[in-house]
Amino acid sequence: MSDEKKSESFPQVIQALLDTSHPISPKYLHSFSDLTPENLQLLKEAWPQIETARRIALMEDLEEIAEADSLVYFDDIFEFALQDEEPRIRAAAIRMMWDSDTTRYVPALIHCIEKDEDEIVRASAASALGAFMYQGELEEIPEDLYREIKTVLLNVMRGNDRKIIRRRALESLGFASSDEIFNLVNEAAQSNDKDWVVSALFAISRSADERWSEFVLEMIDHPLDEIKAEAIRAAGELELTSARHLLLNLLEEPETLDEEVRLSTAWALSKIGGEDVREALEALLDDTEDDEEAYLIEQALENLDFTEDLPNLDLFDIDLPDEGSLDQLIDIDVDIEDLEDSDEV
Repeated sequence: MSDEKKSESFPQVIQALLDTSHPISPKYLHSFSDLTPENLQLLKEAWPQIETARRIALMEDLEEIAEADSLVYFDDIFEFALQDEEPRIRAAAIRMMWDSDTTRYVPALIHCIEKDEDEIVRASAASALGAFMYQGELEEIPEDLYREIKTVLLNVMRGNDRKIIRRRALESLGFASSDEIFNLVNEAAQSNDKDWVVSALFAISRSADERWSEFVLEMIDHPLDEIKAEAIRAAGELELTSARHLLLNLLEEPETLDEEVRLSTAWALSKIGGEDVREALEALLDDTEDDEEAYLIEQALENLDFTEDLPNLDLFDIDLPDEGSLDQLIDIDVDIEDLEDSDEV
């Protein structure tokens, strides 16, 4: 659609947003991509008049589209949505920043993590800064900006914020390679707190650090599914060939596994590759009757094609006694259940 036609029809989109007697039609959603200055101004003027639930629904719909279509551009919307009085809208705006490759949003994220009154928003901002930590490790952003982001996250870790916020900061710091951060992750990993162990494993999955191999292998056998699934994902992201047999053994009786553990295992094996992996994934696909699960396993098989085309460097392989007895998504989602489950201040 031309800019002229979009400008002509956008007032109708605004009216549809204001009309709470009907749900927002999916046909309008792409109209919010790459708004002209005129249409952006129309939206800003109408925004305070749009019912809160409607604004939340719109942001969630745009977030879903952005995840599925890399060609849409909603940056202008989530930039002003950060000023919304509703924390769920601010948090959704932050989540939509994850795929942005521009550093102009970093000051806004730092402001949110340091000043926002809502814990969900601060935790979301701590997660979103992880994308820029990653860019900093690759030297894709200025060194001084990278240092500032790392300092902010370290200050959160050392501070007195709620546990969920400090956990998200640790997960974002996982991209960084320094002894200080290694020690912070290790402290969380060795704690008796399930939540901190999960966050430590999440950070480890981002570290590309072979020192974590033995710990990850140990956690794959953990009795708690939440920790087991995170360890499995970490094994996949670290491409631990020494975890292959452990993971293949898990899939021998897939019906006994928690769904998250089962699908995490499939994806991790697709990252690791090697003997018997394709056969195991194909068998898992044949056995499933769930369409969504089948789709995810098919995605794992496609990823395995890519893995098998790469040279086998065995970067993180380690020898274990009796190896025969004996891999992921950035979520920066933070919800109310996370906060309710977190008693530590």
